[in-house]
Formats: sequence, structure tokens, C-alpha cells
Amino acid sequence: MHEMVVELLAGNAEHARTFEARFDDLQEAQHPGVVTVCCSDSRVLQDRMWNHDDPGGIFTCGNIGNRVVQSTASGEVVSGDVLYPLAYLDTSVALVVGHTGCGAITAAYDDLIHGVDAPPGVEHCLGLLTPRLEAGVEALPSDVDRPGAINRLVEYNVDRQVDILRANDDVPSSVDVVGCVYDFQDVYPGRRGEIHVVNVGGERRVESLRAQHPTIEDRIHRLWEY
Repeated sequence: MHEMVVELLAGNAEHARTFEARFDDLQEAQHPGVVTVCCSDSRVLQDRMWNHDDPGGIFTCGNIGNRVVQSTASGEVVSGDVLYPLAYLDTSVALVVGHTGCGAITAAYDDLIHGVDAPPGVEHCLGLLTPRLEAGVEALPSDVDRPGAINRLVEYNVDRQVDILRANDDVPSSVDVVGCVYDFQDVYPGRRGEIHVVNVGGERRVESLRAQHPTIEDRIHRLWEY
């Protein structure tokens, strides 16, 4: 058995020891208050980024590029893993969480600039990102460097995913949709690992967001107000 698997199983044994009683009221049903759509990057710890370790609270979805869409025979739709808690579990909040230095956004940027050669599965995922990023690439400031371009497109992609959820008829109109960026590269003010709110219900102007949400105004930042 691979050493990594043995190590993970040892960790799980400790998890089971400390979490056993926490499932007493959750064995038959779940009613998470929020669904998070995060990048599947190994540095993005979907529960721990919120300092959350109680089962049943967060419905977590992950993929490269924190996308909320999937491709079907009849066209693009909101991904079933994102839509399921919103449609069936009374989940009232959807959080789209990008992150600084995102590899998927970097690959999509490179694909739009000069094309990339990727395996079919990765190419398919990029194909769900690049059409929505094309206008963002064209609008980038002329003096921005490559890392700056990537991180601005991270915000731009979060905005596009928020737009998709807000415009889709299958997503209940009562759902609050929020876009954030998780920063572990010292791009935003604050400490590594902090989450910065960049979009609330389609509003992305920092001044307006801070006025509307004063309790979190110190966590509302953007690199790019396009």
C-alpha cells in the first residue's frame, strides 16, 4: 500500500474518533446553509478556509476554475452538484470562491493568447472557461504584468460564475449569490489565507459593497473595477 494512503487512513482514524458523535443528528438527512463552489487546487481547503469542521453545514463543490456550469447534449446548464443543494436541500447561499494564482485561469489565459495543447478532459474544462474570459482578456490594462493579469481574471471569472447563477431559472430567486477570492499569495491586503469578497448579488463596486455591507467592509476588496 502506498505510504500516502496509509498516512491518510491514519488521519481518518483520528477523524472518526473525534467526529463520531457529530453525526448523531445527520445520519438521515442534511440541510446545509451554503454551497461553496471552489477550485479543486490542493491549496484551497474548502472547509478549513472557513475554520469550519462540523458536518452538515457546507455543501462543497470543487473543479478546476470554480465553474458553476457543465456541458450537456442540449447545451450548458448549471452543474448538478451546485444546483442540487439549492433545489432540494433548502440551501440559501451560493458562494463562488476563486483563488489567487489559479492554474485553470492561467491555462485559459494562455489558451486565449496563443493556444495550449492539453489532454481532452482538461481541454473540455478550459472550453467552459475561455469563452467567458475572452472579453476580460481584451479589457485588461495595457501595463499589467502576467501575474496581475491572471489575478484580475480570477476576479473576472468569479463575476461570470455569479452572473450565471443569478440568471439561471433553475436557481431559486431567494438564493443569495456571493463571489470571493481566497488569497495565499499576498495579492490582497491582510493575511495569507484570508477570503476577500468581490461580488455580492452582481454588485462589484467596492464603494457600494462596503456601504451595503458595513459589517464586512474590511474584507471587501477588488484588484479590478472594470
